[in-house]
Amino acid sequence: MAAPEEHDSPTEAPQPAVQEEETKTFKDLGVTDVLCEACDQLGWTKPTKIQIEAIPLALQGRDIIGLAETGSGKTGAFALPILNALLETPQRLFALVLTPTRELAFQISEQFEALGSSIGVQSAVIVGGIDSMSQSLALAKKPHVIIATPGRLIDHLENTKGFNLRALKYLVMDEADRILNMDFETEVDKILKVIPRDRKTFLFSATMTKKVQKLQRAALKNPVKCAVSSKYQTVEKLQQYYLFIPSKFKSKRLGSLNKFKAKARSILLATDVASRGLDIPHVDVVVNFDIPTHSKDYIHRVGRTARAGRSGKAITFVTQYDVELFQRIEHLIGKKLPVFPTQDDEVMMLTERVTEAQRFARMELREHGEKKKRVREDTGDNDDTEGAMGVRNKVAGGKMKKRKGR
Repeated sequence: MAAPEEHDSPTEAPQPAVQEEETKTFKDLGVTDVLCEACDQLGWTKPTKIQIEAIPLALQGRDIIGLAETGSGKTGAFALPILNALLETPQRLFALVLTPTRELAFQISEQFEALGSSIGVQSAVIVGGIDSMSQSLALAKKPHVIIATPGRLIDHLENTKGFNLRALKYLVMDEADRILNMDFETEVDKILKVIPRDRKTFLFSATMTKKVQKLQRAALKNPVKCAVSSKYQTVEKLQQYYLFIPSKFKSKRLGSLNKFKAKARSILLATDVASRGLDIPHVDVVVNFDIPTHSKDYIHRVGRTARAGRSGKAITFVTQYDVELFQRIEHLIGKKLPVFPTQDDEVMMLTERVTEAQRFARMELREHGEKKKRVREDTGDNDDTEGAMGVRNKVAGGKMKKRKGR
């Protein structure tokens, strides 16, 4: 990460004049009335710790380094100051938020639109896996806020005519440690070179790694460090357990996520791509089917529940081969986790139902596969109906693609 100029080391944020217990509304932090009303409508009754520290400093025009435990309300900590400033000096292409994943990008966009709906704020999500042309059209309308993953944003900066960020006033790097861990360092470097140096920058990260420190020196001017947690820890209202299970018994992302958010599905099976940033209020339980290799990932996983003052529960499956990893997690969070209380008789009573459900699932999968095979045979290869074309378009690298190239 090339540093364009030398910047001072971050100063520690002073203790807020208004203590958390005395802060009743966001108005105490300096947020304008119309945005305070939006917070009330979202159910944000009082600011979180990171918001209490970061918002007043951001409203003063300071660059911010925010270090906070997961589920601490970081999005509000940067969205509210940006929208506050946008009200004072309305401008298109006002702010850019960089995130590591598309799921987090859409979630941040939802919060910007919810907070700014009464003042007409428009945002655009620029991420991979979605049609570039529709994104180019959205950028042509010059939204107030762009939420993007670094790779796709660079693609548009280099290839979309008329699009630039030369007038940008705010840059946010959310989950900065993960952005850099995903090897976006080159892309971030390119973005820093094409946006104004005279801007406000907010860097939010769960951990202060060497790469994040390097990025801080390159991108921020005389920043203030707002750290509401000095060590790795989980929130107080999270009940954590482990369940020992001998290993012999352990055998379309956005669409699935949206169904889970809408409560159309009660269970979400997820990889670690969902372990950072996602805020889904009704998550009651997080089950770690396997123990993460990196202990810090455990904190991010269990942080999907017990968010913003709510309670939650996390249960981790531990086999005889996972004891060392499990002990590392206990050492990191500074507490011993109790065994999750189970009733073996009740569990065994469900075994028959589970076996029956598995049998039905296998039958349905087999029937579904046979039905798709019959449809392909009935339509034939020369069918140009809309349905057949749709299937062909989804084929990547198969026979259909080879024929097209002939």
